[in-house]
Amino acid sequence: MTREEVFEKMNEVFRDVFEDDDITVTDETTADDIDDWDSLEHINLINAMETEFGVKFSMGEIVSLKNVGEMADLIISKL
Repeated sequence: MTREEVFEKMNEVFRDVFEDDDITVTDETTADDIDDWDSLEHINLINAMETEFGVKFSMGEIVSLKNVGEMADLIISKL
């Protein structure tokens, strides 16, 4: 799966989790860029990403993520 394909799927997950069809994430997107992205939604987002991509993240991996680009790289490393 290419990085572009990963981002396409990630955008779908973000839109679903945050119930906003206008969301388009980039490498630099952070929680500060999405209004409803709080700690609870972060857990929902991580669970949705794990389900969508068939991967599992460790707690250490989750807390080290600084932006969506790092999340994409982590997903790609697990595929």
